[in-house]
Amino acid sequence: MAYRSMGDRSKPTALFLHGNPTSSYIWRNIMPAVSDVAHCVAPDLIGFGQSGKPAIQYSFADHVAYLDRFLRELGIDEAYVVAQDWGTALAFELAARRPSFVRGMAFMEFIRPMKSWDEFHQLQQARELFMKLRTPGIGEHLVLHENLFVEKILPGSVRRKLSDEEMEVYRAPFPDEKSRIPTLRFPNELPVAGSPREVHETLAGAHEALRDSTYPKTLFVGNPGALVSPAFARPFVEALRNCELIELADGAHYLQEDHPQAIAEGVVRLIQRAEARCRESRPA
Repeated sequence: MAYRSMGDRSKPTALFLHGNPTSSYIWRNIMPAVSDVAHCVAPDLIGFGQSGKPAIQYSFADHVAYLDRFLRELGIDEAYVVAQDWGTALAFELAARRPSFVRGMAFMEFIRPMKSWDEFHQLQQARELFMKLRTPGIGEHLVLHENLFVEKILPGSVRRKLSDEEMEVYRAPFPDEKSRIPTLRFPNELPVAGSPREVHETLAGAHEALRDSTYPKTLFVGNPGALVSPAFARPFVEALRNCELIELADGAHYLQEDHPQAIAEGVVRLIQRAEARCRESRPA
């Protein structure tokens, strides 16, 4: 697994987890500001970015296993976790299984178990599209042949226009159909109506642990958002402990591309708040 890092290693670690079909590149305009208060580490999930593409299923369980190995290899035993999209599912699972690992969490556009497709996305068109992606034959054509996630979903879910240079970075890991298999597996792992069962059960437990957790949290939400709307975010945050809601301006799914400064400032504030509380609780 490839990764990018910056900041003083003597400072607390901030672990950045991306989603589909992006990479650590999506944090490029956020990490520099956060590196003032933390040692920032952002891996490319297996099969994404500059990481390798081994012959695996690219299931959610595979990503959990590879992330665990990555953290062991780098000797990261605890961190502030910053996550978006499928990165949030990995963050929630990690926090539930290893509660002492998480010093705090900032997250946005998060994955959660959904009772039906009616709970997925703000747009009916997007719901219908993702249902097609789980249809044999159709999903393979759209994702593997047309490179749908990179060419349509990503730029269509960013309010500003991504530059040609930015798009080339996002295209680079997926030059042919075989290389795009990881981007196809993620929509098939979405826990909708109890399926797939393993992912549904894992994330249901992880969200229960999230509600019980006391570590500091920050939820960023765009307007109108994609997976998470402001109207959904407000009561969700109220049901959590020690969670701040930061409502961003116009934004859909890839909020890092539209609001890097606001996100960086919110993450820095989360870390500073948590570190100050830790110092206050230490015996004199």
